[in-house]
Order: sequence, then C-alpha cells, then structure tokens
Amino acid sequence: MTPSASRAGLRARTLLALTPMALASLACTSALAQSASSSATNHRLDDVTVTATRSPMRLADAIGDLTVINREAIERQGFGSIADLLRNVAGLQMTRNGGPGASTSVYIRGAETRHTVVLIDGVRIDGQSSGGASWQNLPVSQIERIEVLKGPASALYGSDAIGGVVQIFTRKGAGRPQLDLGLGAGSYGQVKADAAISGGTAVFDYAASLAMDRGTGFNAFTNTKSSSYNDDKDGWRNYAGSLRLGGQLAEGQRLEFLGLKSRGDSGYDAGKNADDRAITDTLAARLGLNSTWNAALSTQLSLSQSEENYETKPSSPYLTKTRIRAASAQAFYKIDAHQQVNAVLERREDRLENTSLVSGGAAKRSENALGLSYLATLGAFSLQAHGRHDKDSEFGGIDTGSLSAGYQLGGGWRVTASAGNAFRAPTLYQRGSVYGPDLSKPGVAPLRPERAHNQEAGLGWADGGYDLEVTTFHNRVTDLIVFGAAGTCNSTFGCYGNVSRALLKGTSLKGGAQWGPVRLSGTAEFIDPTDSTTGKLLPRRAKRFGTLRAETVVKDWTLGANVVGSSARWDNAANTTRLTGYGLLNLDAQVAVAKDWRVQLNLDNAFDRKIQTANFYQQAGRTVFVTLRYSPTL
Repeated sequence: MTPSASRAGLRARTLLALTPMALASLACTSALAQSASSSATNHRLDDVTVTATRSPMRLADAIGDLTVINREAIERQGFGSIADLLRNVAGLQMTRNGGPGASTSVYIRGAETRHTVVLIDGVRIDGQSSGGASWQNLPVSQIERIEVLKGPASALYGSDAIGGVVQIFTRKGAGRPQLDLGLGAGSYGQVKADAAISGGTAVFDYAASLAMDRGTGFNAFTNTKSSSYNDDKDGWRNYAGSLRLGGQLAEGQRLEFLGLKSRGDSGYDAGKNADDRAITDTLAARLGLNSTWNAALSTQLSLSQSEENYETKPSSPYLTKTRIRAASAQAFYKIDAHQQVNAVLERREDRLENTSLVSGGAAKRSENALGLSYLATLGAFSLQAHGRHDKDSEFGGIDTGSLSAGYQLGGGWRVTASAGNAFRAPTLYQRGSVYGPDLSKPGVAPLRPERAHNQEAGLGWADGGYDLEVTTFHNRVTDLIVFGAAGTCNSTFGCYGNVSRALLKGTSLKGGAQWGPVRLSGTAEFIDPTDSTTGKLLPRRAKRFGTLRAETVVKDWTLGANVVGSSARWDNAANTTRLTGYGLLNLDAQVAVAKDWRVQLNLDNAFDRKIQTANFYQQAGRTVFVTLRYSPTL
C-alpha cells in the first residue's frame, strides 16, 4: 500500500470511528438546549408517505425503516444524480465507473443493485438485461421528493424488492403559476440548465419541466495496459423532460397523467482510437384514476408503461431494449379511525429485445398478483401485516408476506420489529439468452427466483429538535443468480445459475439535533455482506460507511458542510483486489440575491481526494459548481 493510500484509509477509519460517537452525542444534547426545538423536525414526522404501505400515512406512523428526501435537500445537492443524493441515506452505498454519466450501482443494506425496486410516481423502472434501473439516467431537477424504504418488500411490490424500494415523486402543480429557471456551470466543463412551470386550481393542475446537463468530463479509465484504454475525456450529455397533469372529473374523482423521458449519452473506453458512447433512453408514462367514494372507501386505478433502451457504439456495438407494462387496481377501506384494510390486483408484462436471446431477439413474460394488507394503530401499539401472491408465466406462483409491529414506550421512545420474505425473478436475459440454461440438456433445470428472508428490529427516539434511530437487520438470500462456469447453457464462455447464497446483516444509525442555530445530522452503517458459499465479502460494498452534516443560517445565507467516509472494500468476489477507503468534505451555500433570485454554491471533494469504488475507474476530484435560480410566482 502506498503512503497516500494508507493516509486515506486512516482518515476514513477515523471518520467512521467518530460517526457513531457523534450520533450518540446528538441524543445527549437535549439537556443542554431544550429551548432549541425544531419545527422542521416536527413537520417531517407529520409528512405523508405512501411507500411503506402503498397507501397514505404519516411518516411518524410508518413502521419500516423509511427515509424521505425533500425538495429542499435536493436543491442543496446543486448537481449530480439521484445516486449522489442517496449516498447520504443510512443503509445505502453507491459505486460508479467514472464520472457523473457513468454506469452507477446503488446497494441497499448490501443487496445487489438489481434487488431494489425503483418507481417514478408509481411507474416501475427496470432493465431486463442487466437487472435494475439505470441510476445515472434518472433526472434530479424534476423531482419533488424521494422515499426510500429499506428492507425486503415483495409482500407489497412483488418481484425485485429484496433490498428495498426507492420511489421518486415528480413535481405537482398547485396555486398560482410558478416559474423555476436554473442555470449552472462548474468544473470539468459542466453546464446545467433547467426550466419548470407549475400551477393549478381546484379543478385542474399542471407541471412541466425540461433539463439539460453536459460536461467535457475527465479520463475515468486508468488501466493503461488495457487494450480498450483511450487517453481521452469521458464527457456526458443528459437531457430530460416531464409533464404531469391532474383534473377533477367530479367530486371525489381525480384523473392524473405523468409522462417523463430522459436520455443519457456518456463516454467510456472500449477502443484506443474511438469516441465510444453509452446511450440510455428512459421513458415512463402513467394514467391513474383516484376515487373517493365515501369517508371509508377509496380506490385507485392505474395503467403504466416504462421503457429502458441501452446502446453502446461504435467499437463494441450493442443494443438492448426493455419494456414494462402494468395495470393495477387498489382499494383502501377504513374500518374505523384506527384500522384499515388495503387490497391490490396487478398485472405486469415484461418484454426484452436483445440479439443474444435464443428466441431470435425478443422474449416476454407476464405476472399476475393479488395483495392484502391490514394496518392498525391502537393506542401506543401499531401493527402492519402484508401478504401477496404472484403468479409468473414461467415458474408459477410465489407467496410473500411480512409482519411489522411498533410500540410507543413514552418519553419519545419507540421500538419496532418486523419479519418478511422477498424474491427477484430471473431477468429475461438471464433465462433466455445464450448464457441461460439449455433445458434440452439432461439434468438442466430452469433458473429459480432469488429469495430472501429478513428479520429486523429498531429503536427510535424523537424529542423536539432531536431524533435518533437504530436499526439492526439479518437478511438471508438464497438461490442467488451469478455468472459462473460453462456447461448448463450454449455458451462456452460461461452460464447463469442459482449457485450462490448471501448473508446481509448489520446495523444502521441515523440521527439529528438542533443545537442552537446549527442543525446537525448523521448516518452510520456497519454491515457484513457475505457470500455464504465462499465466506468472502460481497464485492464493492464497504463494511463501514457514514455521513455527518452541519447546517446553519447566517443572515441571508444558508451554509452547509457534509462529510462522507467509507472503509475499504473489495472489487472482486475473490477478495483479492482492494479498493482503499476514503473521506470526503463537501460544502454548500445558498443566498437570496434579490426577490425571486438565489445563488447556490457547491464545493465537492474539497480536499481533492482520489476515489475509486470500481477498480481502474476514478471518480471526480475537487468540483466547484455555481447555480443561479429564478423562481417567481406569475
């Protein structure tokens, strides 16, 4: 190890050692400043969330390990992607193969990136070739809030929800017309521009936006001995647009439409003498009817479609297209003021186009599902039970369920516990390509769904401007699908098979304190993501990861500082290639310069640390970005 790498690892270890102590101190400071209560914290607990139960409920009543990122936090980001925002959520880690437009993975509690359900206003985004959403292609400027549910949730959402659910909500119009214009520029030749308009009445509301983000970038691939190395800058170009409309057809009858499209075009190295590009197009559309029939009964009907097309050119031409169509009918019935029953009927149809498919370039499947939920808040005790049956056109039926309970101990303390199972169906590429099982060979069986069984317990405390939450979890995943030795398929290079098991266990912490004029918050994650077959750690996941943020208001300025620390991780399954830990300091400031005008300043990686979360792929160094925003009410 080089001296610089050793120092970086020491800084990361020091930061991660201090993080839990900092969080503990947040819980102890209430005696010093009881008068510094935070209305923002109380408002956050009163926020309405839908991801934890698929029905509206107060955040304070949600039993699951849930985090909400609001518009204010999104604007503080200044630049970057959704994955950069999620990096500050307890229990989440992010890896990236280079700069902002490069391939990105998000791990919730150590689970694979394909084990996360990603929804945009209820529309599922997924790629049936690699599995999982293209995080680098999801726009930030059009987002109102993000809800992150950690832990298995197939009893609510069906296939894929082994690690958790990330639901993205776009902006919704209300009141007088509101214009929002932004223009920013910074390091690596980056330029961003976005424009949005929204508004509405009691009968009709609208929100529309356009966004552009491009940069010249830097040379992200560092392996000079590779035949694909190209000493050029790997720039990116991202474009996005969205439209959201809502209309009151009659009393209690609301029709909604969402349309969103984004295109990411980023450089990568595939040949020495070519400007190779990776292009991702994402489309989401949804039509929904929300009906309130009386004080007890409401329903929701929804039709949606998403598409994700991925292409590389010119050195290594490749094209894959995924389309997901879904229809659902949900009903919510309030038994009384404290009990509710939910029911859902869903149909999902997946289609994949890929030249590696044995079927001649296209494959499809369908899933039908029925789910039931019971929610109760009986004094200090709360209970949530979910059950679901999914029937897949290929491998038949799968039953999932979860049971969660919480109890208010008094003094702001609350204890929770839950248990449940989840699954991920094999992708159409895994089961239908030349790398999938050849069922004509003796003894070869179809791929089975990946399965998970999880137990967790949590302890939370909130009092005025102070809050602390600790969650411990134990998630055992079986029948993991990995790319292994040849023999069961038509490829001599290798085949997919259910040949692995994993144990994902750990503890995550998050907390905050209003200490005089300063708001402090922090997260820490201690996980042990292990391949149960080999006893090795799963690749590209750090065992210790933490963040610490301080924010305050000084006259017209809002100032913030964010520290991110990660321990070392392994790049490969054999645990032979080590990626050094790191510590980062990010600074941000916002100031109103005139009526409706404000300036956002961001300084990321202030000490210009060298970061690699994937071997031979460096991430951005010190980055400066300035944004000017104009947001008048018309």
